[in-house]
Amino acid sequence: MKLESTFKAVAKASRALALTDESIVNNLLLDLAEEAIKNSSFILEENKKDLERMPESDPKYDRLKLTEQRIKDIASDLKNVATLPSPLGKELDKRTLQNGLELTKTSVPLGVVGIIYESRPNVTFDVFSLCIKSGNACVLKGGSDAEYSNIAIVKIIKEVINKYDLDENILALLPADRQATSELLNAVDYIDIIIPRGSQNLINYVRDNARVPVIETGAGIVHTYVDKSANLGKSISIVNNAKTRRVSVCNALDCLVIHKDKLGELPDIVLPLALSNVKIFADRSAFNAIKEHYPDSLLQEANEAHFGTEFLDYKMSIKTVDNLDDALEHISEYSSKHSEAIIAEDSNVIDTFLKSVDAAAVYANTSTAFTDGAQFGLGAEIGISTQKLHARGPMALNEMTSYKWVIRGNGQIRS
Repeated sequence: MKLESTFKAVAKASRALALTDESIVNNLLLDLAEEAIKNSSFILEENKKDLERMPESDPKYDRLKLTEQRIKDIASDLKNVATLPSPLGKELDKRTLQNGLELTKTSVPLGVVGIIYESRPNVTFDVFSLCIKSGNACVLKGGSDAEYSNIAIVKIIKEVINKYDLDENILALLPADRQATSELLNAVDYIDIIIPRGSQNLINYVRDNARVPVIETGAGIVHTYVDKSANLGKSISIVNNAKTRRVSVCNALDCLVIHKDKLGELPDIVLPLALSNVKIFADRSAFNAIKEHYPDSLLQEANEAHFGTEFLDYKMSIKTVDNLDDALEHISEYSSKHSEAIIAEDSNVIDTFLKSVDAAAVYANTSTAFTDGAQFGLGAEIGISTQKLHARGPMALNEMTSYKWVIRGNGQIRS
């Protein structure tokens, strides 16, 4: 294993990090925020090298692209994480047994967190900030498409780490090749958890090939169901926002599910999407309802492949259903269990939807664009967990911890 020495160094550094004073961590993050802004030109120059290798038509281009404003936003997130309370050392449970033993359940770091991600260099900052704040060391495996950006960002982070006399091995950036991915997935003696962030193909690959425990995050095949009781005004604004606010993120709308009684209002619901050049793949009923009202160049009849697809682009499918049960069945079949929404005024329909849909975040009468750690008031996030073990939904500081039992005695022995 070529990277074994790297993994060993990170594991060793993680043990010391758990003992680092919180004030040092907070000051480090505040300094890093300032350094990110000071080094904006350098970061953008390196990011430009990555962008030049990717066509602008690629859905991942927007995720890859950094701007001065995005770096300012990153710096703001770093400062925000510095102000958040530490998730470590929380007393989760405490009891005294009849034999006098004192048991305390206490929150602790996960240890060494491995992150495999595509395109998004902002993740490098996000992951480091959340990991160091929660006492975790991190091993980053970015994609080759963001190689220059990630190297530049890690260089800046390590310069700040060294200013505080911390072991710079609390952060490691692996080579952007497949061999590094394979070694990370099999580093069972050094890595405690792996979190993939990217396409469904990436997540499937990591889940199928990892020997290290995996938390699945990221892939979002997102539906919004417009019930027959839905308010038209809400439907228009919510669908437009969920689809077009930012198409390259995992909480963006992919499939509009609409009750057959609402087909008469469908032309009004989709009209704003045409202004953003959203291409629609509609089933026969929906196609017939909007074909005279939506640009021909942006409208196509749907086939099976258009359902269950995370588009990450200005594209959306439409499915017509006869009732709520049909909507629930369609969502159950194609959902990635990320974010699902209903637009309705009937409280019984809303309650049934919210209770029945199996997803990390379920919405009533609002946009799925809110599935985000910062929007939830959690600060920055590692990702959106779509599984049920350990964490579900936005993974922020508290989700980056585990716990251990601390037992204090006075000579007791078990008979």
